[in-house]
Amino acid sequence: MAIALRKAKEIEKLRVANNLVAKTLKLLKDNTRPGISLIELNKMGEEFIYANGGRPAFKGLYGFPAGVCTSVNEVIIHGIPTEYTLKEGDIVGYDIGVEIDGWYGDAAISVGVGNISKENQDLIDCAYDTLIYAIEHIRTGMRFKELSLLLEEYIVSKGYVPLRNFCGHGIGRKPHEEPEIPNYLDAPNPRQGPKIKNGMVFCLEPMICQKSGESKILDDKWSVVSEDGLNGSHYEHTVAIINNRAEILSLD
Repeated sequence: MAIALRKAKEIEKLRVANNLVAKTLKLLKDNTRPGISLIELNKMGEEFIYANGGRPAFKGLYGFPAGVCTSVNEVIIHGIPTEYTLKEGDIVGYDIGVEIDGWYGDAAISVGVGNISKENQDLIDCAYDTLIYAIEHIRTGMRFKELSLLLEEYIVSKGYVPLRNFCGHGIGRKPHEEPEIPNYLDAPNPRQGPKIKNGMVFCLEPMICQKSGESKILDDKWSVVSEDGLNGSHYEHTVAIINNRAEILSLD
């Protein structure tokens, strides 16, 4: 497994792309309200990215038709923007990739629409809290499988389960690079496989299910749900390993 080690100047280029991702996510969060359509939100996001010197990296990637993944309620990731208008009490996930000068950024948030239930807020909080907990505990020398186990244990401790068959990933000159980073341990022994090193840049993205982590892709060939059919949540940051710890690049 060839995991790239980035120089300081390269990490700064990745920071630029990720900063635009963060700004775009903030714009979408600030405009999340009942009555706005997913198509409108996608258009808003794409236009903002272009206006600030970037390119929506997801548009056309593997055939995806839009620049913003918009995942509502039971759709956990990869939702396609449609004419659906957000309703009071919905939760919506935005996942955005940006390319600037050949370098990529990627992050995601989940947002409540108006007043949401405590159950939905707890679900969103689990995704965010898991992400921050994992980032705070990353150290050089830790194995990626240990990181996956840490993610899984935290999610389960909150009463939820991780979505299976989808994962975090490396990022750099391509939107998806090595390694793959599941939110669960996919091997008997976490003390095996590649170690985290200074200069590595990757995306962590907890994907939270309520009862079953088994994933199902809907008829649109993109939207991913849990087989339990219940609401899910998703958060993501791009991090760089600098001075033996993880630093978040996807900040506004």
